[in-house]
Amino acid sequence: MPTPPMLPEVDRTPLINRLARWAREYPDDLAYTFVDYGTDADGVSIDLTWRELDERARAVGAALRRVCEPGQRVAILAPQCMEYVVAFFGIMYARAIGVPLFSPDLPGHAERLLAVYTDADPTCVLTTSSVTTQVEGFLDQNPVPRPKEILAVDTIEAAPADWTPEPAEPDEIAYLQYTSGSTRTPAGVIITHGNFAANATQLYGAFDGTPRTSTGVMWLPLFHDMGLVSVAGLPMVYANHGTFMDPVAFIMRPVRWLEVMSRHTDVFTGGPNFAYEYLTATVTEEEKARLDLSGVSVFMNGAEPIRPSTMEDFLAAFASCGMTAESQVPAYGLAEATVYVTASRRDRLPTTTAFDREGLKQGVARPCDPDDDDASVLVGCGAPWGQYALVVDPETRLARPDGHVGEIWVHGPNVAAGYWGRPETTAELFQATLAEPAPGMPATPWMRTGDLGLWHDGELYVTGRIKDLIIVDGRNHYPQDLEYTAYTAHAAIRGDYAAAFAITDDDTEGVVIVAERNRRVPIAQLDLEEVATAVRAAVKHQHDLRLTDFVLLEPGGLLRTSSAKVARAACKQAYLDDSLSTTARRQG
Repeated sequence: MPTPPMLPEVDRTPLINRLARWAREYPDDLAYTFVDYGTDADGVSIDLTWRELDERARAVGAALRRVCEPGQRVAILAPQCMEYVVAFFGIMYARAIGVPLFSPDLPGHAERLLAVYTDADPTCVLTTSSVTTQVEGFLDQNPVPRPKEILAVDTIEAAPADWTPEPAEPDEIAYLQYTSGSTRTPAGVIITHGNFAANATQLYGAFDGTPRTSTGVMWLPLFHDMGLVSVAGLPMVYANHGTFMDPVAFIMRPVRWLEVMSRHTDVFTGGPNFAYEYLTATVTEEEKARLDLSGVSVFMNGAEPIRPSTMEDFLAAFASCGMTAESQVPAYGLAEATVYVTASRRDRLPTTTAFDREGLKQGVARPCDPDDDDASVLVGCGAPWGQYALVVDPETRLARPDGHVGEIWVHGPNVAAGYWGRPETTAELFQATLAEPAPGMPATPWMRTGDLGLWHDGELYVTGRIKDLIIVDGRNHYPQDLEYTAYTAHAAIRGDYAAAFAITDDDTEGVVIVAERNRRVPIAQLDLEEVATAVRAAVKHQHDLRLTDFVLLEPGGLLRTSSAKVARAACKQAYLDDSLSTTARRQG
């Protein structure tokens, strides 16, 4: 166990209480910049100083207190913009509970919005005048609770001169962070002001930022945990400047993210693995010639499984732009811990280790040569800062020694208070107890992540999800290993777009893999039998496993969560319902 027996003291002072301080001490310093590509393809910077942000957030807080009591829920139904950040901190000034969501016109998210909004049952809605009509339509067309009032943040007048917000307390609920969900209703994770402040401080410590100097540059959605903490929380810790854009602007032209970074020095940023693959595949040599990434201190990679090849290819693609190998920082986190749990360091090279795949299936990490046929190369996600992360046997509740696979348990000031309206699940997952805690280690409460991992040479390696683990004939198979084998078996399969899951057929366990067709391979030239045969042969050779079924999907057919992770449970249900958008199916 690499963490010390005593946790360092992490400041839990609510971040909203610091806003007034920064407004007094650094009134004219830039707080946040939103680069708007909606009206200009080159981007228009919209700035707020600390004083301006404080004044606008107070205005929102005062307006909310006219219709809401402290502790009532306020949903944000708005696009990614500066008003979103103003709304978020305004809710905190009102001592209400924020529910960071998104505009109803966001494509592909209608079902999620309906489920989450109904579960949260907000008293009030904050939006912008540009999408008020869409918000009204969503409320009118769906059987959802009607809020007392809909307020457009960009039309709210200044707060009365004599209005003073009440200080927030660390244990008060700040907001509900809804999980991605797949086939079930997303759960609202209860994030207190203390959780938010502690985790932003922990992440800042992991980044090793410099107060008032380091600059954050992000595109991540504000309605997701990683986006909310990194975009809104990090700058507030020590009055740093945060710059962000709409995720759609990044997707439409990914080099924009790097272009904004090139304007600053001592930059920290982060994104999921796919974002770095996307940059590597799409940024042209002409675009690279205009980039200067020498000032980027941290490219954090987290929120989904990290591929060693992704980091290698990204470095190779952008080393000529001044990027350093040390700037790649693998990380692990989840909403139930606010977001951040562990991360590598910015002053060392990221670590990759090859483990014997058969050993991992048996729960033991045996390092091996990366070129071995049975090698599974994993990326180290560093160690925690200001919290504990243990690998535990979920049956015995005993901490497992280094080099042994178990469930990752977390304890610290950033661990959420539980799930909104789900006391039984909260008790099960957030109040776990170690059977024999080591000296100085708390016995309870521990948060069970549901993730499998191991400690090796002082770093945490994440191996998969307990619920996704596939067990056939008493042998464990990690779905991401099977998926990697599948999408690298044939050029007709889109990289990183596969899902493996177990099904029960005639009382026996079988394995199904569904994968998206690569649109770059013309369908007229596609030999469907050849693709299926290649996948089956690769899975048999690499895993000694016979597939029950392989399904090739049309581009866009693989179901993913709102945070772009493969939704294996949803894919399994769609497969059973025969509702997948298939190119072909070959039965075994």
